[in-house]
Amino acid sequence: MKAIRRFTVRPVLPEPLRPLSDLARNLRWSWHPETRELFQAVAPEGWWRAGADPVRLLGTVSAERLAELAEDRRFLRRLTAAADDLHDYLVGRRWYQTTPRTELPAAIAYFSPEFGITAALPQYSGGLGVLAGDHLKAASDLGVPLIGVGLLYRHGYFRQSLSREGWQQEKYPVLDPNELPLELLREHDGTPTQVAIALPGGRRLRSYVWQARVGRVPLLLLDSDVEENAPGERDVTDRLYGGGSEHRLLQEMLLGIGGVRAVRAYCRLSGHAAPEVFHTNEGHAGFLGLERIRELTEDGLDFDAALETVRAGTVFTTHTPVPAGIDRFDRELVARHFGPEGELPGVDVQRILTLGMETYPGGEPNLFNMAVMGLRLAQRANGVSTLHGKVSREMFAGLWPGFDPEEVPITSVTNGVHAPTWVAPEVFRLGARQIGAGRTEDALTVGDSRRWSAVADIPDQAVWDLRRLLREQLVEEVRRRLRVSWRQRGAGTAELGWIDDVLDPDVLTIGFARRVPSYKRLTLMLRDRDRLMDLLLHPERPVQIVVAGKAHPADDGGKRLIQELVRFADDPRVRHRLVFLPDYGMAMAQKLYPGCDVWLNNPLRPLEACGTSGMKAALNGCLNLSVLDGWWDEWYEPDFGWSIPTADGSAISDDRRDELEAAALYDLLENRVAPRFYDRNEAGIAPRWVEMVRQTLVTLGPKVLAGRMVREYVERLYAPAAHAQRALTPEAATELARWKARVRAAWSQVAVDHVETGAPATPVNGSAELGATLALRVRVALGELAPDDVEVQLVSGRVDESDRIADATTLALKPTGGPDLEGRWLYEGPLTLDRTGSFGYTVRILPAHRLLAGSVEMGLIAVPSEATSEAAGVLMR
Repeated sequence: MKAIRRFTVRPVLPEPLRPLSDLARNLRWSWHPETRELFQAVAPEGWWRAGADPVRLLGTVSAERLAELAEDRRFLRRLTAAADDLHDYLVGRRWYQTTPRTELPAAIAYFSPEFGITAALPQYSGGLGVLAGDHLKAASDLGVPLIGVGLLYRHGYFRQSLSREGWQQEKYPVLDPNELPLELLREHDGTPTQVAIALPGGRRLRSYVWQARVGRVPLLLLDSDVEENAPGERDVTDRLYGGGSEHRLLQEMLLGIGGVRAVRAYCRLSGHAAPEVFHTNEGHAGFLGLERIRELTEDGLDFDAALETVRAGTVFTTHTPVPAGIDRFDRELVARHFGPEGELPGVDVQRILTLGMETYPGGEPNLFNMAVMGLRLAQRANGVSTLHGKVSREMFAGLWPGFDPEEVPITSVTNGVHAPTWVAPEVFRLGARQIGAGRTEDALTVGDSRRWSAVADIPDQAVWDLRRLLREQLVEEVRRRLRVSWRQRGAGTAELGWIDDVLDPDVLTIGFARRVPSYKRLTLMLRDRDRLMDLLLHPERPVQIVVAGKAHPADDGGKRLIQELVRFADDPRVRHRLVFLPDYGMAMAQKLYPGCDVWLNNPLRPLEACGTSGMKAALNGCLNLSVLDGWWDEWYEPDFGWSIPTADGSAISDDRRDELEAAALYDLLENRVAPRFYDRNEAGIAPRWVEMVRQTLVTLGPKVLAGRMVREYVERLYAPAAHAQRALTPEAATELARWKARVRAAWSQVAVDHVETGAPATPVNGSAELGATLALRVRVALGELAPDDVEVQLVSGRVDESDRIADATTLALKPTGGPDLEGRWLYEGPLTLDRTGSFGYTVRILPAHRLLAGSVEMGLIAVPSEATSEAAGVLMR
């Protein structure tokens, strides 16, 4: 008989055990081994049945067991130590508190559509969410006053299983917030806090706010499953990345607009400092800028001044290297939801549309682009690896017409991963034996390279034995999961005896686990099946491969790739050497990364924004075998991994490219990777392999940390944003907005009129000696602007065959005197010929104001016409 209502009955903890509740409710347990071990001691079998989730565990422990623990002095001593340690962690001074605070923001609000904190809180689909979770954890470890903001999806993403034929199947289990490590945000009178946004037709979308404690960082999750909502609105937060365009739009309105309101409510109720900086993790939360504009206009600023204030304090991170990965909505859909009957009625809907429209060459003028809005609402933006920053500058160059892509104001902060979450306990213990537990924890959190260098002193035997132990644990985990998977596929116990022989703890083990869009090329390894089979079954140097990944429920192409791989893995000849594990998630990943010897990544370059799975593997001594894309392009060295050659070039077909790169992959595995793993000494150790493991840890360890990443965000983006935010008082914001309007209106009159060089004179396309200095004179028209409104720059450097300047240096020229009779201004400066070879120069005029983040910010530029004397001159060949 089915229950008509479900609710959670919680046990009453005896007084001595009350600290268990606080420990369970703070997600620090997910990366703190001592706390997890304490909960495991509560009920060892129940711990694993509860999915290693303390909240679920405490809901199943019998009253008799609790009474027994309340009398167990040894357990109570451990409990007191864990509770004291958590208290010290929450209130102690950490990196942020010991850093000079004059420029640091009082708080930062970090918005993301998904957060991967732990498998016990399944609110993520893949890399973006896990990255966001690692960002929060690292911020907590460093003491950065972050507030996370997201949505609470009642069905999460989806659980994946396979049909008998290997086709992906999805299930959406209902999640009860009361059974999750969450607390409802409440008003001082105990009633649940609600935030609401207006919808067309007089409707309202209401939301509860749930709070997760991620160490020191509060994570606010908005939940539309509110009784007062109509059924359609109640289902807005039903599942992650589901539904049609309007459903997604409502999710993103709730995340951005409702998220700001949730932050305001949380700060009001908790006393937390109000954020000075708002960080938008991908474009999904971009509407937060509109809500902040509304707040400021209600305080008396006009739209333009409010926009400048919002931009100053906003950081935007883009994660996608392809336009197809960006959310785009029909302009009429957006206009309807932000019109007179919708949200933000006091803000002109045309101004809102202008922020997101693709009004640039190659854009779709009828589409509202969330990433474009994110960039226009943020004074600071970044990609997530050096290569991805370059790709992003090229992809969004249309927003800054007239500028070369390298000057587009999108920088890079390479992602990192939270080592305490992803480093296996066995790896941590080996480090603790070498340099001490405290120093190991510091190395994993802060990234002190001096402490990582101690890995070089760990004996070969210890490293080799550790790698073998981790591989053995992975083999056991794979067999367990494979047995579950085959039972879900309809197999009986009598059919599954072969699983006991799947994988071998002494065979070279390769891991590949990703989302399954086409560009990640899940099936590249199947390109030449005979050659792959030879590698798997080699009599002396076999390899074995563990594969996992989910395709989006609407992506039949991705599902076909999974089915193709599964059918190959089902072949009795190779099923003991290649396995596909369904339902890839954080719990599986924490076993998979440490147990693999090699982490494989073969995307189409340059479509991998970062690729943090290889970082997690590296922290466990796993070697990377990857295309030079994302972070691997930035930090690869042959001392600790391999690069798969790529067949770049627009003339090559996709099919031919896959053929060439698959062949290169097989060559590497056959001739370099496997021989090195099996090249053993008399002690049975592969010394050159062990040395590569050491180099991976020593060199990559401090680089791939989320602690390093968050420190970079603080120093390079958050602190400058806070400084800019403070500088924009209402008066300054109004001044800047009016100045920008005046400059834009007058820019058509700005021009470079004449350029000439003085002694020693050099003819265009002539030659000159290294070290010579030319006197440059430039006459410019400024129209209604004055020299204080602009900067006239000399740009010089080497030139290519088409006279494009590369490795350019810029010099601000100085005005001399007032305007001439024609209203032209004269600028002068030295042009030093400081490089040999082909050398050229040009001049340009850019807007200049003390409150601009950079001279490129406005996207305005005036350059010489073709008829202008000596413009873009080539001086040396």
